[in-house]
Amino acid sequence: MSSAAPESAAVEDVIDRQMSASGVPGVAYAVVAEGEITSLGARGVLRRGSDAPVTPDTPFVSGSISKSFTALAVMQLVEADDIDLDAEVSRYLSDFSDRPAGAVTIRQLLSHTSGFSTVQGNTSRVRATGGADDLARQVDTLTEETPAYEAGERWEYSNTNYQILGRVIEVVSGQEYQRYVAANILEPVGMDHSFVADGQVHVSMATGHRPWFGTKRPLPANTTDRVTAPQGGIVASATDLGSYLQMMMNGQDDVLSAQGKAQMMRPAGPASPFYGLGWFIDPAIQTVWHSGSTPGVETLATMVPTENKAVVVLVNGGSGLGFGESAPLLDGITTTALGLDDDAHGSQVWQKAFFVSLVALPAVYLLSMVWAWRHRRAIRAKSTAGISGRFSLWFPLLTTLLAAWAIFALVPTVGGAPIRTILLFSPDFGAALIATAVTGVAWAAFRLAVAYTGDQRPSRRHLPDEASPIASRDRW
Repeated sequence: MSSAAPESAAVEDVIDRQMSASGVPGVAYAVVAEGEITSLGARGVLRRGSDAPVTPDTPFVSGSISKSFTALAVMQLVEADDIDLDAEVSRYLSDFSDRPAGAVTIRQLLSHTSGFSTVQGNTSRVRATGGADDLARQVDTLTEETPAYEAGERWEYSNTNYQILGRVIEVVSGQEYQRYVAANILEPVGMDHSFVADGQVHVSMATGHRPWFGTKRPLPANTTDRVTAPQGGIVASATDLGSYLQMMMNGQDDVLSAQGKAQMMRPAGPASPFYGLGWFIDPAIQTVWHSGSTPGVETLATMVPTENKAVVVLVNGGSGLGFGESAPLLDGITTTALGLDDDAHGSQVWQKAFFVSLVALPAVYLLSMVWAWRHRRAIRAKSTAGISGRFSLWFPLLTTLLAAWAIFALVPTVGGAPIRTILLFSPDFGAALIATAVTGVAWAAFRLAVAYTGDQRPSRRHLPDEASPIASRDRW
């Protein structure tokens, strides 16, 4: 469904072109122009295999767009003189006193300049129970965490910052994060089809679908997570997020002063030239934006405050690696609705080739193990063939151990997520990584086991001519 508006037909054309390739079961969007929602649209279903349609009022987990809500809540408390942006976090959370991150300021948390790393922010530390103390327990563990960098010296995105801020809101306001945000942001803005993750199952939500070897599989249940609520747990519809973006651009004093909103959408400081307080900033095209990604759901909210234009796009399918990527759909709708240039995403040939190779490698290793067993006499001969023979036996173990180390240690560091988190968002990619690491080492170890067990004498057909009995007799 979609409403009639000048940009609506062009947006629907983008959906026609990109939705099938992305593999997402459903999409919803809202376009804002001149302070009004001018287009609403939706396509597809809540859950693959069901007939329940996605509508503009369908709630999606908005992912990291939620950080702007947490930042807004903090700014409300700043304007109420309950929080000082440049105060240390230990002023509000006493358990941080004399701890590694106790001197980090509220402003540094808001702007991702606290020193906490992306990997630290993507690491789970407590098991969510759905209880009201989930967030408090998570933040308690962070009192022992040492930031990866000195506070204020560099920008690095980290969910840890917003978990701590969520707890600050609870302690300062005396309310649960869920209750504070609902009462002070969702209700005043009129976000009637939205709520904050509360640890419960909500059947009305769009179900997330994660990539699985060229397809997308639905999550078993629409469970929400209290631990991640301040960083990614605002559950909102396209219509409601359109209203939220209207509020951010209206230049009025309402849930926050116009000056406070403007401050959120400016660079936070020299170490944060492209991030404000809860929002990314692109000075080149004058956009303020935030994307979101939770298991099986991806979102994008973009504003052009100077032109009073905005668009939000929500899809209930996570991107695959090279296959079923949702970025062309999300970006295509956004740039079309805002009249911006759409940066080409290319053919993704290299990403596809990498993924296919990664999936094929475990099978190659297993077949190589079969080959090694069938040629065991030749392999055993290497163990007595001097340095070169032993090198050919042991070198593969070194290379596969290095590859396994890269997969379990280097990939998480470079990619900013532990293997456990990769499995949560991209189970096919994570499974292929683990299978490649395990089967590679298993193949190298199997060759060594074959080489150093059983009869290590070469078979007659592998004896060199000068070592054969007939050759020896002939020489005499």
